[in-house]
Amino acid sequence: MELVALLSSGKGSWAQVAGLINRGEWEKVILLGDSFAEKFTTDKPHEFIKVDTSKLLVDLKQEIMEKLGKKIEGVEVALSIASGEGKEHMALISALLSIPVGVRFTALTKEGIVFL
Repeated sequence: MELVALLSSGKGSWAQVAGLINRGEWEKVILLGDSFAEKFTTDKPHEFIKVDTSKLLVDLKQEIMEKLGKKIEGVEVALSIASGEGKEHMALISALLSIPVGVRFTALTKEGIVFL
C-alpha cells in the first residue's frame, strides 16, 4: 500500500510521519507540503510534492488533485494527517476521494502502525 502524508505545522507531527515511514512496509511514500516541508529528511525512498498551502481551500484541493493523481498507482492509500490544519486536511482528503482513491487513515501508536 502507498503511504500519503501531509507535512505541515504541529509540534512533533513530523516525528509521527517519520515513524510511519520508517516502521511501515510501503510500496511508495508520497509526502506533501509547502516549501518549508522540503526540509524534512528520511533515509527511506519517497516522493515530495510541493503545494501552496496558502491557497484558498478549493484551489488547494485542485492543486493537490492535479499533482497527486498522477503519482498514485493503487486503488487505496494509507493516509496520515497527523500534521497540518483543517483546511489542508479537507483539501487533501477531498482531492484523494476525487481522484478517486480509497483512504485508510493510519497512525503510529505504542503498539505500532494502526489503520483507523
